Amino acid sequence: MSKFMDWVDARFPATKMWEDHLSKYYAPKNFNFFYFFGSLALLVLVNQIVTGVWLTMSYTPSAEEAFASVEYIMRDVEYGSILRLLHSTGASAFFIVVYLHMFRGLLYGSYQKPRELVWVFGMLIYLALMAEAFMGYLLPWGQMSYWGAQVIISLFGAIPVIGDDLTQWIRGDYLISGITLNRFFALHVVALPIVILGLVVLHILALHEVGSNNPDGVDIKKHKDENGVPLDGIAFHPYYTVKDIVGVVVFLFIFCFIVFFFPEMGGYFLEKPNFEQANAFKTPEHIAPVWYFTPFYAILRAIPDKLLGVIAMGAAIAVLFVLPWLDRSPVKSMRYKGWLSKIWLVVFCISFVILGVLGVLAPTPERTLLSQVCTFLYFAYFILMPFYTRLEKTKPVPERVTG
Repeated sequence: MSKFMDWVDARFPATKMWEDHLSKYYAPKNFNFFYFFGSLALLVLVNQIVTGVWLTMSYTPSAEEAFASVEYIMRDVEYGSILRLLHSTGASAFFIVVYLHMFRGLLYGSYQKPRELVWVFGMLIYLALMAEAFMGYLLPWGQMSYWGAQVIISLFGAIPVIGDDLTQWIRGDYLISGITLNRFFALHVVALPIVILGLVVLHILALHEVGSNNPDGVDIKKHKDENGVPLDGIAFHPYYTVKDIVGVVVFLFIFCFIVFFFPEMGGYFLEKPNFEQANAFKTPEHIAPVWYFTPFYAILRAIPDKLLGVIAMGAAIAVLFVLPWLDRSPVKSMRYKGWLSKIWLVVFCISFVILGVLGVLAPTPERTLLSQVCTFLYFAYFILMPFYTRLEKTKPVPERVTG
């Protein structure tokens, strides 16, 4: 084995990669519960790719046969129903772990210097993931898939001058048809997974170049022993690989429980109208995107003007990219920031959750007003950040990690 590895290492840096990214990559020794979600996101990505490959073997991307092929997978393909539910539940699980992973970044300032690129690559993954989920949402060719895509694609028509042509170009037709389904299938199965995998590699490489953040926001590279090993660091393997396995086992228990007993999750993971074939002549009573898009959909509906609503929805995502340059606090972790930062983070999270709930519900004047208030608070969190992070009084940060 030793001679074989020497032969491989002379031609490919296998041992060097193992050491650089696992056995000799030193991570802070005070990681907590919130540091499970990066590895869990990678696990769900693998699940989506593997189950997606198997589903494509029995799926037919045409308006005439797409819905029937999904039914065929669910009823006649051996283990097809499990594969389909693993994939559909995995889509929601992906966004759950990604949102918690992003929350940890906000909580401990993982976007601050020198990790700006780590955050930007992460946000590009999030953007590509939203596109991937949107493309995949049309593929079952159910009622909500069809009309949800109809509503979202029509939003591009609000763009001045090029809006109508852009909308037609995305659809590939004058209305959503088999052509739209076919191109969305190609993007969902081939193009976007390649983009996501590439961005994940860049995200991990950027992270391992500057080192992982920790709940204290302390740079562990400042204090090293005579061998250059950080005093507050431990090798990622075997310590954190074993720790992550514990998280994976707990996650899989919950994930499999949902897959086998509650795959629809009350209509949030699999909506009831999607069990009916797409019909261009029959509009569902209430059209709403799947739950992980609803905060931004609520922002869109909160603005009376269609163009301004589209701009606000786009800005709600775009502002996340510039977050590293908005935070002017001298400390990273929320443990040592002032009370203003803590209050605004709580307000932001509550506003985001409320917008998500409102996006699922049918609009009423009262709900629209609440959406407008939450939209204002959502943007206020970012717009006011340069001021409250600079003015607030912070606590002294320890030289070493506190555990």
